Amino acid sequence: MYRYFGELLTRAAGTVLASADSALPTSTSLLRYRGYSQAVDRDDDPNFFTMVEGFFDRGAAIVEDKLVESLKTRETTEQKKKRVRGILKIIKPCNHVLSVSFPIKKDNGEWEVIEGYRAQHSQHRTPCKGGIRYSMDVSVDEVKALASLMTYKCAVVDVPFGGAKAGVKINPKKYSDNELEKITRRFTIELAKKGFIGPGIDVPAPDMSTGEREMSWIADTFATTMGHYDINAHACVTGKPISQGGIHGRISATGRGVFHGIENFINEAAYMSKLGMCPGFQDKTFVIQGFGNVGLHSMRYLHRFGAKCIGIGEMDGNIWNPNGIDPKELEDYKLANGTIVGFPNSTPYEGNILEADCDILIPAASEKQLTKSNAHKIKAKIIAEGANGPTTPEADRVFLDRNILVIPDMYLNAGGVTVSYFEWLKNLNHVSYGRLTFKYERDSNYHLLMSVQESLERKFGKHGGAIPIVPTSEFQDRIAGASEKDIVHSGLAFTMERSARQIMRTANKYNLGLDLRTAAYVNAIEKVFQVYSEAGLIFT
Repeated sequence: MYRYFGELLTRAAGTVLASADSALPTSTSLLRYRGYSQAVDRDDDPNFFTMVEGFFDRGAAIVEDKLVESLKTRETTEQKKKRVRGILKIIKPCNHVLSVSFPIKKDNGEWEVIEGYRAQHSQHRTPCKGGIRYSMDVSVDEVKALASLMTYKCAVVDVPFGGAKAGVKINPKKYSDNELEKITRRFTIELAKKGFIGPGIDVPAPDMSTGEREMSWIADTFATTMGHYDINAHACVTGKPISQGGIHGRISATGRGVFHGIENFINEAAYMSKLGMCPGFQDKTFVIQGFGNVGLHSMRYLHRFGAKCIGIGEMDGNIWNPNGIDPKELEDYKLANGTIVGFPNSTPYEGNILEADCDILIPAASEKQLTKSNAHKIKAKIIAEGANGPTTPEADRVFLDRNILVIPDMYLNAGGVTVSYFEWLKNLNHVSYGRLTFKYERDSNYHLLMSVQESLERKFGKHGGAIPIVPTSEFQDRIAGASEKDIVHSGLAFTMERSARQIMRTANKYNLGLDLRTAAYVNAIEKVFQVYSEAGLIFT
């Protein structure tokens, strides 16, 4: 039982791209392109995929003329414009969407039909990459929107994947572990039968209400069926347990990426001066909506570096403590009680936690949480989008007008896919990071210390005995060489820093001010466009 919603290389001509304004000065044209897609609903509950397309249109309008200039072909200017607009039309839609329905037999003997979807937005790079979520809110529109975000997210952080996303329309709390395993394994088979999973085709990962356990089931199912003869079969999915080919640091990767993303902008004096804030985390307060995987680890790292969490919001209630909330204590309390409500040394927060008074707001729950109805009530000066699509276009415009810095989701929560990339490479290489060099690096560092000691003793003699060489605590921690976790953390930090610098340069280049979202989309569009342009187009 399959339904295809294929839109490969076709889409009605509704793209909002700049053409007539190409002769305008940069500042004038940018002011005009600051407008958002006209498809946004009046009640500010836009279609999610249309919302993402509107953000894409905005970035494409700004960068189109530069893309035309960058083409080094013998075509006329008009032909180049047509080529650029054609490639932008190719980038925008979802290439493939698979819808599946399959039955499972529940523990009580009843039968139920389960719905699931997998969207592949782009194959400009392969494999496609994107998580699998379990939620009753899953729909075709949602997986298409999230798949398109994944394409741009991967491009922003220079991870060579196309974008994809999957969802199964269930409430996992209403199913036993045995039933969830049946659903996960059957969904894997349905994807495999239609070529929507494989190490070089499409690689899922954890998302909302899924984790290591589900990824292990997926890897085992694929490796023992369709991938039986594929030595790389376990690379068909990332976010696995270590014993199944996972990588150290993957669980905390998205939250750690959120921290590094905030760090790169909060330490930038130029941006902080625009907000009237001092650089650094000290004396900064933050509030998190959603205490799941992303919220927990974001809170941990921010707390560790001096910021103070004063509020947490969940579906069943909010807690508040102006003196600060300890992440470890809150994690233990939630594990023991299944909720954050009633946490000691805190009070219930009446009202919308998003509107609480703080320096940094981290929406880490679901999409479309910040709308025009509450955007003017937000008191934070920095909004760090830990969730996908938490801000509607109307709200984004309000934040720009109010001089609030929004660090966009497509950059900020890219830590997960970055470390997934490292795990995928580890699976293809069939060796853990550091294993081949660990002892060599350790021996080399000890030889270095011995060489320094011998040089000093030759110079000054041993009259008072051997000259002790005492390494610093930082060097002592690294003297044994880099472990897999060290390499993952270092690679993630470097990736987030480099991408932040690219976004800052683009914002300055196009005079975008605090509009980091458009700067990130411009970066993504330029990179994806280059792949399509240099690879060439076939069958057109």
